[in-house]
This record gives sequence, structure tokens and C-alpha cells, in this order.
Amino acid sequence: MYIRFNSSQSVEIAVPDERVPIQHYLRQPKRLVNALVDRTRTQQLTEDCFRLKMRPLQFMMLSIQPTVDMRVWAQSDGTINLESVACEIRGVGYINDRFALNLKGQLAADQSGGITYLKGKADLEVQVELPPPFWLTPKPILEATGNGLLKSVLQSVKQRLMHQLLLDYRQWASSEIEVISSDIPQILSLEG
Repeated sequence: MYIRFNSSQSVEIAVPDERVPIQHYLRQPKRLVNALVDRTRTQQLTEDCFRLKMRPLQFMMLSIQPTVDMRVWAQSDGTINLESVACEIRGVGYINDRFALNLKGQLAADQSGGITYLKGKADLEVQVELPPPFWLTPKPILEATGNGLLKSVLQSVKQRLMHQLLLDYRQWASSEIEVISSDIPQILSLEG
């Protein structure tokens, strides 16, 4: 039995003022990935593609561990885009052969009333053919369980975004100011 689950999550976060605008930070997709996912579960495949090993998930009586390849890139205005390009399910071969995951998201800085906000949205969809033992379970129960699982995954990412990303941005902005400050004497000596 094929079934589809989906969930969407929006986020709007007020960004604290720093001397380096957050748009500069957002132009570095690797920093964003490392802020959103534990570095021990991330592998950079190419400049803009990352393999993310998710924590094991429980779906009814199944335990699955998705590994998702994500393309993450920044536009010139600092808008970050992400989309899944591949997925593997570890733990259940039957599911892996009959599983499709589609994740698309966007995150951008927006000015409103003198305050900078990060605004974003992620859409997650999974299509899967469930093994025969699930065929006896009513489809509305399966859909509610699957949609709830996807919602919890996106909610977890949102929480990490709200806390870890802003913390990393503050640390990065402070280190950028230190680098600029340390370069000023050298620049002045070259001019003189």
C-alpha cells in the first residue's frame, strides 16, 4: 500500500543587531548546515551538497534511520535554499526500496520597522509503500501517525534554528569584527 505523508513548517525569528549583517552569514551554507545539524551527523559531499544522517525515527513498530543528501545554496541577496537530492533508509531494506523523500526550504533575512527577521518555510513530503503488516491498519491512522512524525522532525529543526543558528551567528559576527580590527593596523602601515 502506497501512502503519502506531508508537513510544512514556517519560522520567523527576530535577529539581534550585530555589526556584521546576517545576510553575510547566510551566504555561507556550510555554517547554516553545521548550525542546524550536529556536526557528527553531517558529511560535506561537494561545495553545496551535504549528507545528513538523521536520528533513528519510530513509525509505529518500525525503527528507521534516514540519511538525506541535501543541496544547500545561497543567492546573492543571502537567501538560503535547500532541497533534498537523495535519501536512503537504513534499518528496513523493504522500505528503502519503496521510499521517496522530498524536502524544500528557504530562509531569508527581511527588514521590517528597523528590525531584521529571519523568515523561512520548509515543506517535507514522504511517499512510501508500507509492508504487508501495515495493510490492516486504517489509512487515516497511518496518515495521522506519519504526518505527526514529519511535523516533529520539522519542529526539531525549527527549534535548533531558533537557538543554535542565532548563537552561531553572534559568535561568527564577533570573530569577523576581531579579524577586521586586527587588519586595520596592517592596512594603515601599508598606506603610510
